[in-house]
Amino acid sequence: MKYRQNNSIEVAAARASISRATAYRIEKEARLPSQNKPPRDRRRPDPLEHIFDTEVVPLLKAAPGIRAVAVYNEMLRRHPELPEGIRRTLERRIRSWRAVHGEAQEVIFRQTHEPGRLGLSDFTDTSSLGVTIAGQPLDHLLYHFRLVWSGFEHAHVILGGESFVALAEGLQNALWSVGGAPLYHRSDSLSAAFRNLNADAKVDLTHRYEELCAHYRMTPTRNNKGVAHENGSIESSHGHLKNAVRDALLMRGTRDFDDLGSYRAFIDEIVSRRNAAHGKRIDAERAYLQALPDTRTTDFEEVIVTVSRTGGFTLRKVFYTVPSRLIGHRLRVRLFDDRLDVFIGGTHLITLPRGRGHADGRHDQVVNYHHVIHSLRKKPMALRGLVYRDKLFPRQEYRRAFEALIEHLPDKQACKITVELLALAHDRGCERELAEELARTLAAGDLPDLSALRALFAPDQAQLPTVHVQLASLNGYEALIGTASAGEAA
Repeated sequence: MKYRQNNSIEVAAARASISRATAYRIEKEARLPSQNKPPRDRRRPDPLEHIFDTEVVPLLKAAPGIRAVAVYNEMLRRHPELPEGIRRTLERRIRSWRAVHGEAQEVIFRQTHEPGRLGLSDFTDTSSLGVTIAGQPLDHLLYHFRLVWSGFEHAHVILGGESFVALAEGLQNALWSVGGAPLYHRSDSLSAAFRNLNADAKVDLTHRYEELCAHYRMTPTRNNKGVAHENGSIESSHGHLKNAVRDALLMRGTRDFDDLGSYRAFIDEIVSRRNAAHGKRIDAERAYLQALPDTRTTDFEEVIVTVSRTGGFTLRKVFYTVPSRLIGHRLRVRLFDDRLDVFIGGTHLITLPRGRGHADGRHDQVVNYHHVIHSLRKKPMALRGLVYRDKLFPRQEYRRAFEALIEHLPDKQACKITVELLALAHDRGCERELAEELARTLAAGDLPDLSALRALFAPDQAQLPTVHVQLASLNGYEALIGTASAGEAA
């Protein structure tokens, strides 16, 4: 028909590679050939003819949310003679019925976004990545921040679960990274952060979140609980970010990192590459962001603890050791997501890695053998039944040495040697070197020889060179004073 517009019937038929007779028949026919086909009838009897209107439809009306597979199983139970192959037929019939008679569904309204207006925060589970630190699985989340208009992203590794501390630290890192704050900040309902809190604690946490946003002049908003699409601009990018991390891990060739800092630098590099792809839009949105305040605000929780006679304190189902000189003192502890900063008055004392209680309710311990070794040397048999004995050993080689000694020597002698090994590592600062020597000794099937190790890592005091220090005479200083006085008089 296209050729017929500018050519005769014969020429159009030749160009279309059809006969003249077919061309004349098409010319006379008012409808297209595809419109002349009669409607296709059923080729086999309808297996649902006697049950769909009488049984399936009443079931769909009584329970609008019921799944098609549940209806299918119920029909097979009522009518065993029905063939199992009707499942797809039933599902299509139910879908068609719901399109005409079903309930109205929720509509998602797409929004027009303005630069500098909205930033989103959320946490995403990364257990599927299989990341390990020094061979140990890393149980962590990623805090994810995104500016909706430009697509700027920031990700921060979170060791604990969702909490206000993790949100405050990650959000402030993101804002200072982009160099400004949006007008509105949206998060989910923070139900995970509120879990297991009483009413007063929930009110306090809500107040702290509002103060955090007020510090950056952002208006806090939250999407409705369980409605993920209200945070869709970041929910959808979770998958893209994790896929990018997964691909980078595959290209790296290993999922193991030496330490947490290396893994965090790895995540920062991936996010930087993703931001580089939106560099022009990010630069354009920066002009619409609010200026940052002069300083950051609090991104930690502060707790007062008292050091007990056991040489430490218990906080959030975790026992932490501290230097024994602090026994009986009240300390201020600032809880961050990955560490604890310990203060006495306004003086910072130490920083401890943060521990987490077990999911089954059991307590955990964060132990530093340097804090207790001087007391343990006086009571070495305390090591035998020590509650946190496994956490006391700084490396696996020390634990293996203890197990070998316990197996072949009396308990008292085994504990004494093990404690002296820890004391040697403490006194001489040779923890890693001593662990390597213990590994070689155990691999050879021998037990640690304390005398030989002391000779190797602690030189004999008699062999140390004698240093003589000759003090200067005070008369020399008086001469200098006299010279200076004469110069001033001149």
